[in-house]
Amino acid sequence: MFLGIDCGTQGTKAIVLDAVSGKVLGEGSGAHHMISGANGRREQDVQEWLDAFEQATAAALQQAGVSGADIQAIGVSGQQHGLVMLDETGQVLRPAKLWCDTESAPENDRLLTYLGGEAGSLERLGIAIAPGYTVSKLLWSKEQFPELFARIDKILLPHDYLNYWLTGRSCSEFGDASGTGYFNVRTRAWDLDILQHIDPSGRLIKALPELLEAHQPVGTILPAIAERLGLNPKAIVSSGGGDNMMGAIGTGNIAPGSITMSLGSSGTVYAFAEAGNVSAQPSVATFCSSSGGWLPLICTMNLTNATSAFRELFALDIGAFNAAVASSPIGAQGVLVLPFLNGERVPALPHATGSILGLDSTNLTQANLCRAVVEGTTFGLRYGLDLLRDSGIKSDNIRLIGGGAKSAVWRQIVADIMDTPVICTTGTEAAALGAAIQAAWCHSHVDAGGDGDGESLQALTERCVSLDPASETRPVAEHVAAYQAVYQHYRTQLQGL
Repeated sequence: MFLGIDCGTQGTKAIVLDAVSGKVLGEGSGAHHMISGANGRREQDVQEWLDAFEQATAAALQQAGVSGADIQAIGVSGQQHGLVMLDETGQVLRPAKLWCDTESAPENDRLLTYLGGEAGSLERLGIAIAPGYTVSKLLWSKEQFPELFARIDKILLPHDYLNYWLTGRSCSEFGDASGTGYFNVRTRAWDLDILQHIDPSGRLIKALPELLEAHQPVGTILPAIAERLGLNPKAIVSSGGGDNMMGAIGTGNIAPGSITMSLGSSGTVYAFAEAGNVSAQPSVATFCSSSGGWLPLICTMNLTNATSAFRELFALDIGAFNAAVASSPIGAQGVLVLPFLNGERVPALPHATGSILGLDSTNLTQANLCRAVVEGTTFGLRYGLDLLRDSGIKSDNIRLIGGGAKSAVWRQIVADIMDTPVICTTGTEAAALGAAIQAAWCHSHVDAGGDGDGESLQALTERCVSLDPASETRPVAEHVAAYQAVYQHYRTQLQGL
């Protein structure tokens, strides 16, 4: 039995996986709250993560009908790019700044200038740092809270912090480290010079966690934490990773050919690559994977947050909203929504706002507006997928996850706009499943003496990741042709922003 945890923006999910049968036996969850400000502040009290971890674990064990003593290993997935700062006693210095925090965007601009712009950042780090990455949060913290900054002993990502809480050991693995902005994805090593630039005292360099390979354990759970969670005190904690890296494992995306696309609050598209070939496109983040390779990825900032805003505006439940979308034709009778309610990362329009274009007296209907916002958010994903394809990524099929993937009409829209078959996994918690599978992989290696003779990750994903044949959706040729014209209209409108 293995425990998979996913600490996301809205809450923490837990699953109990039987790695022999490949079945998820139980699930649980606990909610988080956001600390928000009009200046772009998006933070969370990390104590809520710990409380939700405990609540979700208890619920998952209860639903599974198993004892926590049966859990052999734990894997943790976490939201990327966040910053948790600890003092020398292990106490958290202030709320964690999250991936969606843009308060430090000016600091990111200054650091990008220091690196030589996007081209210089790509050359040096293999990624172009963007607002929301961890590195600008460090500079912001130094300038806004110098007294707290002077007490920093450890700088951790959200999943690293949870691993530290579980084991007392400060570690990070290559996948999640890729999104910090102070990690070189080609050499898989920390970039010490940028941290020295931020803080010449060397404090940040000393605060860095130790880097681990994906299959290596962080350690054994602390006795007090095992007792609090009701878990086996001999359970090991795997390296874990960022939610996208764990989502790749949880969808079986560990070899070239498949694309994972997440229809969540934000949208992500990513694929496994065997070599770290950095794209010349700054919008493509060539992260490392948490399975031994690389994970080229694009992220859009507006997806179900935008569709939910329209749905709530019309006071529609999910069923009624989907029915409205289905009742409107492709192209929504000329209505186009540019859904940039939070600015946008892909396309790269950080200062853009949302727009509704093409309205006239004949097409101003609730159904057309609902259809147009779904199409508009999906066009952003198509824009990103084209960037990945132009970088040499194969996309034979799309494995669709996230809340939007539950909608049959949205699945068809994705298949038609991408001109690629889509299918969903049977489980809804891909990142938590990926964390549990990675925990089983790590445990197998430890059992084999750590010499690489344990069960392969491929064998585990083949057994534990299942696809839902009822969700398989293929593109319709005439729909694909119709969407090409609408998508080109979308691309044309972007040029004026």
